[in-house]
Amino acid sequence: MACNMGYAVSKRYQGKGLMKKLCDHVIDYAFSELQLNRIMANYMPCNQRSAALLRRLGFVEEGLARKYLKINGSWEDHVLTSLVNPNCR
Repeated sequence: MACNMGYAVSKRYQGKGLMKKLCDHVIDYAFSELQLNRIMANYMPCNQRSAALLRRLGFVEEGLARKYLKINGSWEDHVLTSLVNPNCR
């Protein structure tokens, strides 16, 4: 089983390491308690903060989804990433 992980934080809390801590907890819960095989997370190519966060969390880039989501009236491309549970058989 797998899930999609989304995340957001108010601008005034960005850059303080809070999102990494929260995502670490979510990943631990998803893999240890829920026994999920993989977690997927996507970000817009222009969002370098999200790209850096997902890399620090161990996510691996899997590809590009063209016109993936409509955001503020425009279809936006997204980079697809995933993290596979190392303890799942």
